[in-house]
Amino acid sequence: MKIIEGDFATPKGRFAIVAGRFNGFVVEPLVAGARDALVRHGVSDDAIDVIRVPGAWEIGLAAHKLANSGKYAAVIALGAVIRGATPHFDFVAGECAKALTQAALSSGVPVSFGVLTTDTIEQAIERSGTKAGNKGADAAIAALEMVNLYGKL
Repeated sequence: MKIIEGDFATPKGRFAIVAGRFNGFVVEPLVAGARDALVRHGVSDDAIDVIRVPGAWEIGLAAHKLANSGKYAAVIALGAVIRGATPHFDFVAGECAKALTQAALSSGVPVSFGVLTTDTIEQAIERSGTKAGNKGADAAIAALEMVNLYGKL
């Protein structure tokens, strides 16, 4: 049996971080966590581009364009959709996830999902760097691993 998996070696290429500005008090720590994780794993800060979009709905659109541009080894999507009293949450969160999947499949470039989908503001804050860790950092680590896995496939 042969097992093929990614690792955390410093990959070549640029990384795009697509971040929604909506719920910025949650998203900014995710961006900082993602950048920190990439740099700690040897990616030069000069090889990281942060692209800002209005909100989670637009993250998938930008990720699709970036992933298909041929400029990036991976795209890291960061945002926060917090459930409210209407079905808006379901539409935005679901379509964001679908768009990111389509971006990865159409481009052959890893697209990492770091968009928080939480029921409460407290849950979002917990996942942006407090007691539940930093999901931005987790998304960046997943992107690194996938870039290295793709290089082995």
